[in-house]
Amino acid sequence: MSQKTAAVIGAGFGGLALAIRLQSAGISTTVYEKRDKPGGRAYVYEQDGFKFDGGPTVITDPDCLDQLWALSGRRREDYVEFLPVAPFYQLCWEDGHRFDYANNQDEIDAQIRARSPEDVEGYRKFLEYSEDLFHEGYEKLGTVPFLNFWSMIKAAPQLMRLESHRSVYSKVSQFIKDDHLRQAFSFHSLLVGGNPFETSSIYALIHALERRGGVWFAKGGTGALIRAMVKLLEDLGGKVHLSAEIDRIETEGDRAKAIVLRDGTRQAFDQIASNADVVHTYKKLLRGTQRGDQNGKSLEKRRFSMSLFVIYFGLKKLNPELRHHMVLFGPRYRELIHDIFHADGLADDFSLYLHTPSVTDDSLAPPGQSAHYVLSPVPHLGTADIDWAVEGPKYRDRILKYLNDHYIPGLLEDLVSVHHITPFEFRDDLNSHLGSAFSIEPILTQSAWFRPHNRDDVIPNLYIVGAGTHPGAGIPGVVGSAKATAGLMIEDARL
Repeated sequence: MSQKTAAVIGAGFGGLALAIRLQSAGISTTVYEKRDKPGGRAYVYEQDGFKFDGGPTVITDPDCLDQLWALSGRRREDYVEFLPVAPFYQLCWEDGHRFDYANNQDEIDAQIRARSPEDVEGYRKFLEYSEDLFHEGYEKLGTVPFLNFWSMIKAAPQLMRLESHRSVYSKVSQFIKDDHLRQAFSFHSLLVGGNPFETSSIYALIHALERRGGVWFAKGGTGALIRAMVKLLEDLGGKVHLSAEIDRIETEGDRAKAIVLRDGTRQAFDQIASNADVVHTYKKLLRGTQRGDQNGKSLEKRRFSMSLFVIYFGLKKLNPELRHHMVLFGPRYRELIHDIFHADGLADDFSLYLHTPSVTDDSLAPPGQSAHYVLSPVPHLGTADIDWAVEGPKYRDRILKYLNDHYIPGLLEDLVSVHHITPFEFRDDLNSHLGSAFSIEPILTQSAWFRPHNRDDVIPNLYIVGAGTHPGAGIPGVVGSAKATAGLMIEDARL
């Protein structure tokens, strides 16, 4: 029997993790990437001697990555080193309050007690709840493909017991009374594109995930982890083609037959998997087919996660007082998040995530200098029709001045490199529908079986991997989707 072949469209975390699993199982796998570097959202920008990770920068559950090397008896440590981040995050408010979210129960208890003594016990109960969610929602269901409604029904009793119909913020508020602490333990759903006031409480499992597995950073940046995954794939015999944009997926009957590149090159494969945006996959890559046209229209009606505005900047000095990951809450929380997800316009205030990798790893900037990025969640292009070519530079300057005035004195004088991306770049460079940064919004009615399936329902040798399928966005999510999708592809290849 001849060796089966598979194409993976897109070299993001999900696409590379899937390709590694397929190649490890003996399926000859080729990855096609539109851009000049692998990584997808984890693209690396190099400018003025600085290396800026496009994102994501928070590595949780390192075991899900280690598994990729273990499949072939290798060790991830031989390819890339993970450095522990402590504290996980520093959370900051404009009233001067700071909370070091650390992986140390005594430290967390002491900080909660100093702020709100009655919430110490409440936090313990919330952690128990999060652990329960982690077991039911992540360990049991995170890498299992939901291909039919009955698989969802079987999981329903536990999801109902855990009140997954309630929002993350609502459940956190059941345990914790202080307003700052409610923000501290509910913002995590934003890391996967979810509104804490509307996203299913099942996403509160992220808290337990971090407490169990820690928060890590790849030495050399997230880009070093992507390069390590590419090297592993190539060591196994897989191939990665860069600057290789796919124009369409060719079908015959109910089968995907080949991929056609923009330059007209055609290559046939037994199986085709897309790590591209799900709307782009159906509407553009399968254009002209009944399945592509119908499902593309259907997917466009879904609710999509917010977009992001990201500024990458280099400073000519170090700022040792900063922490690696900082969340800077603005004056409004609920109201701002409502504006990000629902308002037709850009809010005057913002909450920010500030990334300062030089605290952990000094290799990303010239000696004595520091690399940073700051991220502001913003509405996607369907929520707010903003001309980012005009508004982007103004918004960038407002954010940099805010950081200069509140958190990094002298930033404007020390600035030696700056670059920003807007929802336009998510739309144009990453083919993201409406410039959404995390694909389909993770509300309950768009989770598990209700998300686009890991294997297409009509074209049996077409598969989806990445943030748009089950279980969702974030590194553990897309690497988990690769495990679910690979299981189906390997099983189908043996038929």
